[in-house]
Amino acid sequence: MGILYDDVVIIRPPEKEGDPTMITVNCPDKTGLGCDLCRIILFFGLNIVRGDVSTDGKWCYIVFWVVGKQKTRWSLLKKRMVEACPSCFSASGISYYCSDLQPTKPPDVFLLKFCCHDRKGLLHDVTAVLCELELSIIKVKVSTTPDGKVLDLFFIIDPRDLLHTKTRKDDTIEQIKGVLEDSVLTMEIELVGPEISACSQASSFLPAAITENDYNLELPESVRSGTLRSDYASITVDNTLSPAHSLVQITCQDHKGLLYDIMRTLKDYNIKISFGRFITKPRRKCDMDLFIMQADGKKIVDPNKQSSLLSRLRTELYRPLRVAVVSRGPDTELLVANPVELSGEGRPLVFYDITLALKMLEICIFSAEIGRHVIGDREWEVYRILLDEGEGLSVPRNMIEEGVWKMLMGWE
Repeated sequence: MGILYDDVVIIRPPEKEGDPTMITVNCPDKTGLGCDLCRIILFFGLNIVRGDVSTDGKWCYIVFWVVGKQKTRWSLLKKRMVEACPSCFSASGISYYCSDLQPTKPPDVFLLKFCCHDRKGLLHDVTAVLCELELSIIKVKVSTTPDGKVLDLFFIIDPRDLLHTKTRKDDTIEQIKGVLEDSVLTMEIELVGPEISACSQASSFLPAAITENDYNLELPESVRSGTLRSDYASITVDNTLSPAHSLVQITCQDHKGLLYDIMRTLKDYNIKISFGRFITKPRRKCDMDLFIMQADGKKIVDPNKQSSLLSRLRTELYRPLRVAVVSRGPDTELLVANPVELSGEGRPLVFYDITLALKMLEICIFSAEIGRHVIGDREWEVYRILLDEGEGLSVPRNMIEEGVWKMLMGWE
């Protein structure tokens, strides 16, 4: 039995102003589906304030209640969520949803290159346009010349697979020129070869001097041992309430992408959610109950597996990203490390949030680089932003770190 295409994802607008929008997903189940859907919702700038998950292992029913931007492109959001769902069909003669959008080859990588006069907020304005066009930034190299000009190199991919067409390319250039106005000197987009297409993999630009200590990847002993402050978070596992599932109960402070961070962790551990409930409360508190099982259909009873899973979950609650402002010789550099899923995906809109925070702090960017690196036992997407201090950086470093952190966590 299948389900009609229009019924795979249903978006219901709020009944009254201020209420959340309800999104229902009804499709075949797969491990990590919740993570994929949460990532899409996060990419569209929406916050999940409540969620319910139910599945029998073959079919799932998921409900999200979301709030966010007034100008959300709901039809496009629905399309992206449908594409993330496993295919379903029927032999009854009725046409049912069946996705054939699975990638068959690595996506083409394009280089957006432009030169223009520098100004505050320029990098964020360009990043905002690229996000609006659904163009994914996999690497960026920005440099400033002594005469006040900037040369920006954006390595991007197009999930729509249309950037090779003149219409899509011209539209992208036109919209970027629209925000840069008269400051643009040159601009072009070109397809790059396979040797540059590999730029999203770990590269060599990260100096050896930047170690795990710079990102403070190790959590405090109180976090690792599970004795987090009671007013911050608690995680418990109960194997007595269900004959087939382990119950994970989480109480913590909410942050942007929290549900995605939890779902991403479970996906990386190949853990399935059979039933789940997530709800936010006043003062940014949230509760989560998850009935989970391993890929073999059994509860998590092994103490070592339990400890490993809980340690990673605590990490995601305590510090899902790493932010630091450090000295690199005479210069000041902002470092942000974003964990990458085993599937190769990273948290969306991180560069957007970083550049927005710096724009609000009225801090110019001298150069910026993005690369992927293995730090510890995980792959990270590392953002290195060299700040333009001009006659001296007027904003204290702790305020820069705090401003970027709050923007990434949705606490601005």
